[in-house]
Amino acid sequence: MATPHISANKGDIAESILLPGDPMRAKYIADTFLTDVVCFNEVRGMLGFTGMYKGKRISAMGTGMGIPSISIYATELMTQYGCKNLIRVGTCGSLRPEIDLNDIILAQGACTDSAVMERLFPGTYAPIADFELLKAAYELAIERGIKPHVGLVKSGDTFYNDYALEGADRWVLHGVLGLEMEAAALYMLAARYSAKALAICTVSDSVLHKNELSSDDRERSLNNMITIALDVAASLA
Repeated sequence: MATPHISANKGDIAESILLPGDPMRAKYIADTFLTDVVCFNEVRGMLGFTGMYKGKRISAMGTGMGIPSISIYATELMTQYGCKNLIRVGTCGSLRPEIDLNDIILAQGACTDSAVMERLFPGTYAPIADFELLKAAYELAIERGIKPHVGLVKSGDTFYNDYALEGADRWVLHGVLGLEMEAAALYMLAARYSAKALAICTVSDSVLHKNELSSDDRERSLNNMITIALDVAASLA
């Protein structure tokens, strides 16, 4: 039952799946946190794995960068492989001075300027996270002494765009916490296919202060995000 982008057979992918943009981060999740791991996809280098975490079957797969890429993989995962709980684990840029590098943002909702969304809707659609996943992630973070920022992110179509950064103050004025590239599409598609979705982002750089994490700091901070996501997924598996 392979799709054009995923070579897995029916049953190879768990209902709960973590979705990093980077396929090598999916491999890192599998190698570091899962046991009894099986690689279910290598098509186009977009690695996908299924294994066990705390006695629960969990998958992790890369999605690539941007709304078009995550839309392809999320659609196939939900419609062809029965994925019900999709958790994006990615990085974002902070838009606010009180949000530091290494902080975690739980995306309650996702604004976007994507032309993809404009083509799909005759009006303005408001993509939001699943409340059960959001609540579980927030409570787990608090239990671990991590104070996550909960609110809006902006999912953009471009990474290098000086004009968009010049207009960032308008997003800040309306409560947007950070910039990323995938959450809006994930939330919209999950709603369409009656699934649950959440984006958890680690702040890897600051748009305001022009600084970013080193490679070592990035790895340490990502582990906090990944373990929260895994525990949320395990609670639903």
